[in-house]
Formats: sequence, structure tokens, C-alpha cells
Amino acid sequence: MPGKKSYKCFLCPRITKRTDRFAISKSHRLVVNRISGRTPSDGDFLCNKCRHVCKSYVKGSEKAKKKVQACTSSTCTPQPCATPVSPPSVQLPFPSSARGHSSCCICKRPGPKLSVVPVDIRHQIFISKEIIIPAGARCCPNHLHGNIGDLEPIADTTTVNRSTITQLIKFLRSEIQRQEKTRLDFNSEKTLSDAEYRDLMGISKDSFKDLLLFVEGKVRPTPTRSVRTSLAIFLMKLRGGESNRVLSTLFNVSKSSIRRCISSVRSALSGRFVHENLGFQHISRAEIIQHHTRQLTQSLFETSPGNQAILVMDGTYIYINKSGNFQFQRQSYSLHKGRPLVKPLIIVSTTGYYLSVMGPYLARNNDASILKHVMKSNIEDICR
Repeated sequence: MPGKKSYKCFLCPRITKRTDRFAISKSHRLVVNRISGRTPSDGDFLCNKCRHVCKSYVKGSEKAKKKVQACTSSTCTPQPCATPVSPPSVQLPFPSSARGHSSCCICKRPGPKLSVVPVDIRHQIFISKEIIIPAGARCCPNHLHGNIGDLEPIADTTTVNRSTITQLIKFLRSEIQRQEKTRLDFNSEKTLSDAEYRDLMGISKDSFKDLLLFVEGKVRPTPTRSVRTSLAIFLMKLRGGESNRVLSTLFNVSKSSIRRCISSVRSALSGRFVHENLGFQHISRAEIIQHHTRQLTQSLFETSPGNQAILVMDGTYIYINKSGNFQFQRQSYSLHKGRPLVKPLIIVSTTGYYLSVMGPYLARNNDASILKHVMKSNIEDICR
């Protein structure tokens, strides 16, 4: 861990690895004393480069003696530090997890495909679960996307050094400053209730979590908005159609960031989520007949029971702004509504289950012409 005295070379300021750390032998102590002007103790170490310099000096190499004279310069000689030296360890009354590299510190699954837990995730776990994960600990790659689960600590106390405490205090300070600037906070699940999720976005908190799985890893978080905040902005845009200026005020994010956020979330959801939940390819004909057809509809319209899929089709309106393209402006203007719009064709089952959305079509097309085009073109193999 950076900051421990045993991990630092006695001569140079290099932080050594475990395989690159060597104890100072008796024959090298005089050379080390001459270079640094300090007497090493039994707990001090040398890096591999400084050890070879001392070894060559003992053998009488002239080149090594020149290196020793160069090492007496200010680049290798430790300068007097104005700040006090960090104590070897500070014990905190917080539970800690495992630190080994051979198994996951969260689920205890053995390697070999393990990743080092980043600093921001370690700090977020400390805030949410009050457990300190030591620096250098490793975990499974799926835990890096928020799938923490039940993390069981292995010790009731944690031994850390000054640098770890400093990082933690700076992180808490930045979190407090960010919370003061945030108006709507979706980063924490406890901030808003399930009813507030429904009022703002039209879906429950559990549905928001399920939808978040399709976005994580495809939308890049920024210092001003997280992935959860980006998804919340997109859903609020769909729910109420607020302008980017209003969303910028609610989330304290610039309008350009709102535009990029909506575009990135839309691109992420247009792939796997839309393919698995919309279109005739995501459900079979038998499943529509068995699970998404009402008995009253079957008794009224079916000629051969259990063999006909009954669908409901209707065109709806999506109002748009006036286009700068004159030709498209004329084609999208509706004389019936007196404003520009486009018409998507919504196809649902008799229970209200959404099967597909086709279009959008221009405003001059009515429902009959849209349905004729869909059947004639056999879009999404609808005539099967």
C-alpha cells in the first residue's frame, strides 16, 4: 500500500513492489550510510537498482562509485519534509473486507478473472454499507457495475494509513459539495420513494432498476451526472415532454449535457431493450393467443377457438415542431389538428399488451392507408 515505510526504498523515492524489495545486508549498510547520511534500521529495504549499485561499490567498481556520487545529489537523497511522517497504522472502528488477490473480496469466488476494485467503488461501498475495502483488493468484473449483493466483512476493525484517510475525507467532502448542488438525486435509492418515481417517470422503482441493467456499461458517466441520472432524465423527457431548459434547471446540468445524455440513453435502449420488448420477433403467436387474448374477444370474433390471434391497431399522433424543410413541412402539417405531426401505428393485443409500433408516417396518411401499406409490405412478417 503506498505510504507504508516498508514499501519505499531507503535511498530513492521509488515505491517498490513486493518482488522488488530487498533487505539491507551488513556489507551494504556503510555504502547506504555514505550515500544518504542516515543509518538504516532492520525494517528498511532497497529496490533492486539501488541494491546493485551498493553491490558494485563493495566490489570496487569505479563506475559504481560515480553512481554513488550521483546518488548523493538531491534527486535521491530524501529532503527534509515539512509535514509529519505518517504513522505505520491507524485503527478505525469500521469493518473491513478481505484483501487477497486470489479470491473476490465480495463473493469470495476464486480467480483467475478478477479486477482491482477502483477507488470510487470502494468509497461508494463505504457510504452505502459502512465497510472499508482495502486498496489493492480484487473482485469479480460483474461487481464493478453495481452488483454488490450482500458483502460480509471479515474483521470488525480496519487498519489504514494517513493517505487512505486523506482520500476518504476528500471523497466525503466532494460528495457533500455535489449533494448541495443537486436538486433531484437519483444516485441513492433511498432519496426518492416509489410513488415519487411513478410521478416523475411513470414507472416504479423496481422497473427503473430493471431498465438500468440495459443501460449500464453503454452510457458513460460524467462528473455532473451518473448513469442513473442519465436514465432518469431520459424517462422524464418521455413522461412529460419537458424542455431541455427545464430539465437543466431540475438536475443542475447544462443543456448541452442534457442533449448528449438523451441521445446516449436512446442509443443504448434502441438495441437490446427494444429488440426484446417490442416487435413481432419478441413474442410468438401461440403466446399471444394463450396469454394476451381476452375470453370475451375470443367468444365474439373467433371462428376456430384457440387458433386466431386477435390484434387491435390504431394510429396515434406525435406532435413535432415546425420543420425548416419546406417539403417536409407541408407533408407533416395536419389540416385536421392544425399543427405539424407524425403518425405511428400502435399494435396491441386485446389485453393492452404492446406488440409493435410501426412508422412513423406522414400526417397526410390516414389509418386505412397506413394499414394497407403495412399489410402490402408485410412489415415485420405481420402476415405470417
